[in-house]
Amino acid sequence: METENFEFRLWGGRDMTTVDMTGLRGELRLNEPLARHTSWRVGGPADRFYIPADVADLEHFLTQLPEDEKVTWLGLGSNLLVRDGGIRGTVVAVKNVLDDISESSDGILRVGAGVPCAKVARYAAKAGYSGAEFLSGIPGTMGGALAMNAGAFGTETWDIVTGAETINRRGARRQYTRADLDVGYRMVNLPDNEWFISARLQLTKAADDSSQERIRELLSQRAATQPMGEHSCGSVFRNPPGDHAARLIQECGLKGRRIGGARISEKHANFIINDGAASAADIERLIENIVGTVDRQFGIKLQKEVRIIGEAN
Repeated sequence: METENFEFRLWGGRDMTTVDMTGLRGELRLNEPLARHTSWRVGGPADRFYIPADVADLEHFLTQLPEDEKVTWLGLGSNLLVRDGGIRGTVVAVKNVLDDISESSDGILRVGAGVPCAKVARYAAKAGYSGAEFLSGIPGTMGGALAMNAGAFGTETWDIVTGAETINRRGARRQYTRADLDVGYRMVNLPDNEWFISARLQLTKAADDSSQERIRELLSQRAATQPMGEHSCGSVFRNPPGDHAARLIQECGLKGRRIGGARISEKHANFIINDGAASAADIERLIENIVGTVDRQFGIKLQKEVRIIGEAN
């Protein structure tokens, strides 16, 4: 979709500055409800919601934005709670956009940030590689997995990443190696206003089809222990050192606790479910209730794994 001459005086009525946006090939939506784009199915509107056509279009879009325009990155919308008042500024949505996967002769997979992690696991297994099977248990895109060093079944994303490419607020792209970044449990120190657009994965060539069988086993394990088919964000809290958040929450007798349309899963205590009528405020209050209860009973202050962004109503 070719777009021409977006005017920032129509950009929420903020000022009378006109910016030439000629040449963009993506799709711009105004006041887009983010509940459509998050796995919890809650969240108010984004002032502006841009779906780039490709990396080159994304680069051009970012270079044309006013310098004070806030930019928020969005993949599958898992591990994310958008408050009911929505997000001011521009949301850039990369799901199904930065979605390329390619294999080099030296066995490195190059994966776009918009590719769902489960798709990466399937692609690698089908191509005869092992090491990426754990990605089948991460309900997000590679961009999100890179940004938070997401993990599942005892393996973390950056265990298999040798390098990555980013783009920043001004549209400049940069290459990183694994050694360039400070990576820890559920964290990666990346400069502000910089986002991953691709990664290079080093995997092992498998001798048989055991990788595909391993994915089936892991998905079966996930279905047996996690509330599949319900609206959640995945795990809400990080595991404290030497323990599990789910165990602490369960020991507090919180399974099934409800605030409004949000409830703690009876199947896995580190999951909060939207029964269909929850607001973001319901979920956030339930998160705060869990933190307070666990702290009072065990003296442990759980750290959120989920990102909470946006404005309250």
